[in-house]
Amino acid sequence: MTPKGKGGPVPFSDIVKRERDILNKDYNSDHSLTISSSTTSGLNLSSTLVKSRGLSSGAVAAAFKHNNKTLHFKLDTDSTKTVASIRLPYYDSGKIAVQYLHHHVALTGAVGLNRSPDVDFSATIGTPSIAFGAETSYSTSAGKFTKYNAGLCFQMPSSNAPVILADKGDSMKVSYLRELERLNGGAIVGEISRGFSKNDNTLTVGCSYVVDSQTVVKAKLNNHDNLGALLQHELTHKSFLTISGAFETKALEKNPKFGFSLLLKP
Repeated sequence: MTPKGKGGPVPFSDIVKRERDILNKDYNSDHSLTISSSTTSGLNLSSTLVKSRGLSSGAVAAAFKHNNKTLHFKLDTDSTKTVASIRLPYYDSGKIAVQYLHHHVALTGAVGLNRSPDVDFSATIGTPSIAFGAETSYSTSAGKFTKYNAGLCFQMPSSNAPVILADKGDSMKVSYLRELERLNGGAIVGEISRGFSKNDNTLTVGCSYVVDSQTVVKAKLNNHDNLGALLQHELTHKSFLTISGAFETKALEKNPKFGFSLLLKP
């Protein structure tokens, strides 16, 4: 969990990245097809079809970049409107972000480029074995902090154990990740989440298994009897087929939820 070429901690947002990827990334119950392509002239095209909860929608988007300027065009069926915009280097919705990595510290900062920007900052201090970090976001328009989280991470050669206090101190997550050679680069994860105001506890266990260089299988189960499984296969370079499913193990008479995603980049 340390940056390559450095001997220090990762940025705060990456402390639990591997755990989040195994337990949450690419799980969905929608059916989607995305086709995208790009040209050497700076033109990027993408079209997406999505079926969610029995409703179908689609979108076509294009972006043209030239000399640090970007022209965006999008047409979608949700709004039945055409949206076009031009983004300049200091466009109102943009951000300036900086990152500093050192042997014992990782700092990140970002500020919005508008009249009342949000200011984000995070810091992680420690060594490759143990690190402490925090992140915060301040809204200048509201004049208050909208987010503040803190965490502690223990890093071993083949395992990781972060503790995160989030939601302004209203929740805590304790995770443990263990890499196993028999999983071919995959890992097992256990996570306990505690919501203080709701007095709710959730225990989730999951794993990832690398079948081969193009195929990954993941599964997860929590104490609320929710079981999820996922298979992702790289068809060609940057083109992925993902199939996922969700079941209630104590209510198998209910229809399971299946998700299908196909991302094609010729």
